[in-house]
Amino acid sequence: MDLLVVKSHAERDEPLRFERLLAEISTFFINLPADQIDSEIEAAQHRICEFLGLDRSTLWQVSEGEPETMLLTHFYQPPESLLSAPERMSLKDFFPWAYSMIINGETVVIAKITDLPPEAGLDRENLGRYDTKSTVVIPLSVGGKPVFGVVSFVATREERDWPDAVVNGFQLIAHLFANALARKRADEALRDREARLSMATNAAGAGLWIMEINTGHVWVTTKTRELFRFAPDEDLTYESFIEVIHLEDRERVKLEVQQALQSGESYLSDYRVVRPDGTIRWIAAHGQRYLNSAGEPDRLMGVSLDITERKRMEVQLRDGLREIETLKQLLEKENVYLREEIDFLLEHEEIIGRSDAIRQVLGQAEQVAPTDSTVLITGETGTGKELIARAVHSLSKRKDRVMVKVDCAALPATLIESELFGREKGAYTGAMTKELGRFELADGSTLFLDEIGELPKELQAKLLRVLQSGEFERLGSPKTIRVDVRVIAATNRNLTEQVKKGAFRQDLYYRLNVFPIKMPPLRKRPEDIPFLVRAFVKEFNSKMGKRIESIPKKTMDLLQRYNWPGNIRELRNVVEHAVIVSNSERLNLRVPNNPIEADPPIPSFNEAEYQYIMKALEKTGWRIKGPNGAAEILKLKPSTLYNKMHKLGIPTRRKKDPIRT
Repeated sequence: MDLLVVKSHAERDEPLRFERLLAEISTFFINLPADQIDSEIEAAQHRICEFLGLDRSTLWQVSEGEPETMLLTHFYQPPESLLSAPERMSLKDFFPWAYSMIINGETVVIAKITDLPPEAGLDRENLGRYDTKSTVVIPLSVGGKPVFGVVSFVATREERDWPDAVVNGFQLIAHLFANALARKRADEALRDREARLSMATNAAGAGLWIMEINTGHVWVTTKTRELFRFAPDEDLTYESFIEVIHLEDRERVKLEVQQALQSGESYLSDYRVVRPDGTIRWIAAHGQRYLNSAGEPDRLMGVSLDITERKRMEVQLRDGLREIETLKQLLEKENVYLREEIDFLLEHEEIIGRSDAIRQVLGQAEQVAPTDSTVLITGETGTGKELIARAVHSLSKRKDRVMVKVDCAALPATLIESELFGREKGAYTGAMTKELGRFELADGSTLFLDEIGELPKELQAKLLRVLQSGEFERLGSPKTIRVDVRVIAATNRNLTEQVKKGAFRQDLYYRLNVFPIKMPPLRKRPEDIPFLVRAFVKEFNSKMGKRIESIPKKTMDLLQRYNWPGNIRELRNVVEHAVIVSNSERLNLRVPNNPIEADPPIPSFNEAEYQYIMKALEKTGWRIKGPNGAAEILKLKPSTLYNKMHKLGIPTRRKKDPIRT
């Protein structure tokens, strides 16, 4: 019974003793010199492992040259352990499940590796390779900044439960380690800067100075007088230096000097000085505060160097890098679009069709292609609006450049603006790099705006400005960019109705509708269906290794009678399915169940007018006025009929000239 009481007391005392251990370890890191931080961390790892009976503790830090690689910088395991740890490792590759939590600042607690979820299979396998049975992994981060490392505590002999008090203690230690390592890095960086500046002091061109804080008097070397153009016999003070500093930099420099005197940190600054002849030079200054015997600031001593040439080169380099990055992005995006263009050309060698409807569309494309006029292509989904846009581009003087496409319906409203006009780094949360917009990418070429009717109202004004002046600004930049872009837009919406509803700007509609092309639905060109079917069968024969040679006439008749609400896209899908299921040289095709005799969709008012006028013209042999003319049949004045035909894009005489398709 006494033994049980003793054990119970010991178990109750253990959390308290652990807290005392952590408090004791924490005291060692107060004002700890940077060169002792590494040894003190490993000593703390040793003490914690011994106290809790753990078998290993590791501390990994991100490699500066390889951000996805972790380097093992601190390690403890008992001397009798023979297991070695790798010096470098990609946590993302070896422990992807744990990495996804650690990178977000979460502590990973594993009591049994067998309890890991299915998606942690690779983590489970690699933990087993290092005899890990239980572990706690804590990310290292300071002040909400990105994670720069991890510290782990491991049990290899038996599985362990991790009470909240222990996990909290580990997190406290990790925070202590992270702050110490961050302080060490800062100290090393400061010493590195001091060393470099000390070398500059001894190099030619450096000027030394010492300022007495109480009197403000400044002693300088001859080189310092040359840098600032002070007279050889001029008595210099702190104000003498302040007066020659450029007005835009003066207050900042005074503040930096005061901060260095108050904090004792190194004084580092670069600023412009205005010489007596009006020339401006850049000066880099580095100084250090020194105390008197009473521990009070006594003087500020440092060195100054003319860095005008370096600043000029930095500007040139920055501008050059910006230009290189812009060209790189342009080349990368053009390559992507070129690959897409090649894939497209391999799949669609030509626009297929011999009907009057498609001949009229191609004739319009040939008319407008040599110009730079804006084209608006309308029509139902799946009618081939993009094919006509590419045909216009390929016949234009811009054909040597890749046509750039933007699908306005496929992008969220929040991303369309940056997609079209580009963005600067930091333009909004998540914008980690500068990104060229599609207008810049299409400079000198054609930009195809598909589904333009889906463009948010707030962006329509900016698009209108580009169409009118060729000017816009990237997100996050006030700089105006000019481009030479020919715009082709397409939509399956009735933009006239959208304008009436207030969903589409009237001025933008008029600017886009310079040259309208209306794509006929497939049900209005049934004579093209045999040609399209044969072309699709040939394409899929090649892709699937089939040898389909014949298409039953009955099947073709059914295809020509079908309504095709999905137009050419639906026809292509039906043919593809048929080729897949056909096991002979005969196409085994099942026509969808809604033939053309079924109720067709209600046409728009303009479509209905177009159909009535075309029927009247066909019936009269395209005779418009006079007895038995189309105007008489439609009970319209000839002048009224002419106006309607012009509005609907109907020619005044039937075109008989053959058009290559």
